[in-house]
Amino acid sequence: MRRNRKAKIVATLGPASGDVATISALFEAGVDMFRFNFSHGSHEDHRARHVIVRDLEKKYGRPVSILADLQGPKIRLGTFTGDSAMLKEGEQFVLDRDETPGDASRVYLPHPELFAAVAAGQNLLFDDGKIRVSIESNSGDRIVTRVTTGGKISNRKGVNVPDAILPIPAMTPKDLVDLEFALSLGVDWVALSFVQQVSDIEDARKIIGDRALIQSKIEKPAAMLDIDAICKASDSVMVARGDLGVELPISQVPRAQKEIIRVSRKYGRPTIVATHMLESMTESPMPTRAEASDVATAIYEGADAVMLSAESASGKNPVRAVQMMDSIIKEVESDPVYRNLLDAQQVAPRATPEDAICIALLDTTTSLNAACTVTYTKSGSTSMSAARVRPNTSILSITPELKTARRLAWVWGIHSIVGKDVHSVDEMVSEAVTAAVREGFAKKGEYIAISAGLPFGESGTTNLLHIATVK
Repeated sequence: MRRNRKAKIVATLGPASGDVATISALFEAGVDMFRFNFSHGSHEDHRARHVIVRDLEKKYGRPVSILADLQGPKIRLGTFTGDSAMLKEGEQFVLDRDETPGDASRVYLPHPELFAAVAAGQNLLFDDGKIRVSIESNSGDRIVTRVTTGGKISNRKGVNVPDAILPIPAMTPKDLVDLEFALSLGVDWVALSFVQQVSDIEDARKIIGDRALIQSKIEKPAAMLDIDAICKASDSVMVARGDLGVELPISQVPRAQKEIIRVSRKYGRPTIVATHMLESMTESPMPTRAEASDVATAIYEGADAVMLSAESASGKNPVRAVQMMDSIIKEVESDPVYRNLLDAQQVAPRATPEDAICIALLDTTTSLNAACTVTYTKSGSTSMSAARVRPNTSILSITPELKTARRLAWVWGIHSIVGKDVHSVDEMVSEAVTAAVREGFAKKGEYIAISAGLPFGESGTTNLLHIATVK
């Protein structure tokens, strides 16, 4: 089974999509990566879905990627007398360490790290930004604020801190337990929530090692301040527009999305655009025109993948949402302007043999009107480098490692398969031609461009470009 598009689809599994029939239908409709959201569901729920996805993979003979999305640190208010209070604009509101239920004038904040991090002049957001306060003073155990946007606040609502880097790790004790469980299943990617700085990624990598690749979710203004270093340190990036749209002024989110995609591509890091893409399809069988345009915009900008959250996890129309996303992507990719935009966004090659080969690959496939690009890879590096330059052709990625094939399944343009190790150029060409014909990418008389590294089997040695004719 091959997709007739280059951008990919990620779908979140949940109560509406946890059974064999629905997961199978989602895959057949176009899903390339399944997201397991560890903010919801039990370990047994995730284990059962993992078994279904891996069985599906065997049935169709196509590697499928699995993303374990960790919840990350959540800052929450304490409780209120009567379970809620009404905060009025212009009134004073205090956050303190008194565990007594709060009211319209104060509430308990069970996070000492926040008292140590914020200062006068900064802002705090409650309940996904619905309520906003400005800090007037912080004595270390009492934060005095002024309500700038009022409203009803209830027990344990979330707190966002857009103006400060909090001295907390990206992974909580719950995340560490969830991480070990996810790795024991054999997930392909781990998404870190609320990444603030490079050290968050480095700390996670010490635990994860090579058992999975790391995806950094960009949802904090602090991450945007160091986006180059964060993208470079990550294996992939998610534009997590939910919390990013809470902590940044909403008008800045489109610009931030473009910046994240641009920088990620600069370093060859695949990118997912997520949150509210087809949100209305959680209830409705059709999206709004604005949502269709939003998905299309992410594809025009060069994102590797677009993601469904509630639409596929808890919505009424999970399969229809995937079908709609699939049709939007295909429509964009059939537009001649799409190719023009990809070429205009082409990033400068790095001074490496790998990038030199991949730029030559782009020129070669265009000049020869090649049927496809074939990449041989062990770690995935060669295929990702080829995807970075966005060739005109599909990328048939051949690897002897199943885990590598799975990791690459959602990357732009890549059709990922498991093949045998090759030990000579002649053997490489023979296997490449055979696979290209078998997978439906090439036929007799057509050219294919082959990229690999010599000596074979060594990671990060892309240094060979070979043109072959299908005979």
